[in-house]
Amino acid sequence: MTTAGCPANQGEDRVKVAYIGQKGLPATYGGVERHVEELAARVAARGHLACVYNRAHYDPSPPSSYRGIEVVTLPSIATKHLDAISHVASCTAHALMHGADVVHYHAIGPALLSWLPGLANVGTLVTVHGRDWQRPKWGGAATLALRAGEFVAMRAPDATVVVSRALAEELAQTYRRPTHFIPNGISLEEGDDPGILGELGLEPGRYVLFASRLVPEKGAHYLIEAWAGLDTDLTLVMAGDSSFSADYVQSLRVAGEREHVVFPGYVFGARLATLFREAALFVLPSDVEGLPIVLLEALGYGTPVLASDIPQNREVLGVMGRTFAAGDASDLRRQLALALDDLPALAEQAAEAATWIADVYDWDLVADQTLALYESVLAGGRARRRRRGAPPETAAGPRRANGAASSRAGRTPCYDCPRRQSSARRPERRRARPR
Repeated sequence: MTTAGCPANQGEDRVKVAYIGQKGLPATYGGVERHVEELAARVAARGHLACVYNRAHYDPSPPSSYRGIEVVTLPSIATKHLDAISHVASCTAHALMHGADVVHYHAIGPALLSWLPGLANVGTLVTVHGRDWQRPKWGGAATLALRAGEFVAMRAPDATVVVSRALAEELAQTYRRPTHFIPNGISLEEGDDPGILGELGLEPGRYVLFASRLVPEKGAHYLIEAWAGLDTDLTLVMAGDSSFSADYVQSLRVAGEREHVVFPGYVFGARLATLFREAALFVLPSDVEGLPIVLLEALGYGTPVLASDIPQNREVLGVMGRTFAAGDASDLRRQLALALDDLPALAEQAAEAATWIADVYDWDLVADQTLALYESVLAGGRARRRRRGAPPETAAGPRRANGAASSRAGRTPCYDCPRRQSSARRPERRRARPR
């Protein structure tokens, strides 16, 4: 287990950022892990020190560095309710003892301890990826703790980031406090691994894909129920597995035994990219989201999409794809039948989305905006120390966060601009096959 501290910060123009709240790297499943990996890699590439904390059970052979990121592995109490908070406590102490300039927490559960770095005059950010207390897997005590974490996330840190406009509006209505909107990005796998189709007995264009953790809030049970009454000879592929939800996964497997449903477990990299590219349709029936990376990926690969009509999904889709009434398996069945009868038109729409989605949801722009926020937080900390009469910063004090120039320097994201054509190479996609 890698427990050594991240290297000391010896550059006056570098900032040392500790990322806390994710399960670990390399990212395999989970939007938080993907977000942290893509952001931290770009922060490191710009010349800063990015330190990401892994949970010991996440990877039995964790790397000490990955994509330029320093990886520190610490133990946790690996139970459903104590895994995250026990790890966050040890990581926070470790980060403060090893000279972090900024501590960046991810998700509202970990944010419960985001008041601690401020006691040491260390810059603090929280990124809210969703209102996790709304997830049905949590009981009463856990829901109260997550609500408390959300309250702290909106009050304690120097800055609070949200990943969707819908989430920003909800939090503003609840807390009457400002947030910083910085969305998720998209990173597409260029390779293919068509062997997975043969392994699962699939044919290109002859299956419908779901890809996510198999937990209640992702709505997999709605899809299984809808599929049971659907008149189709296509196969349903449920790519995902348990996340402290073994009983739920088992119930899905039992329900899908006689309904042409395949459960391949978690699928990553080129294998998952192939499943996206060759699917007739991607379905995301979730009840709760922040800004779903998997939905961005489906659009990026040019895959037709059907999603629940929660605000976060509609924010991504705009006029692209189809939606159904969230939580309504009967409406999902109706919309599935309509979508499968209209695949050529949906495929044309999806191909258009693939031309602009990667430009709009760009990890380089996400990194630029986040680094600017780090600089603002550090500048605010310097001002507070001056007001308190503290001595000037030494070489070991907080650094500037501007660092090396970004490859996208000067670009301003336009998340509300009309959908546009891009000069980027469109992902290759086979023509959709009718049902």
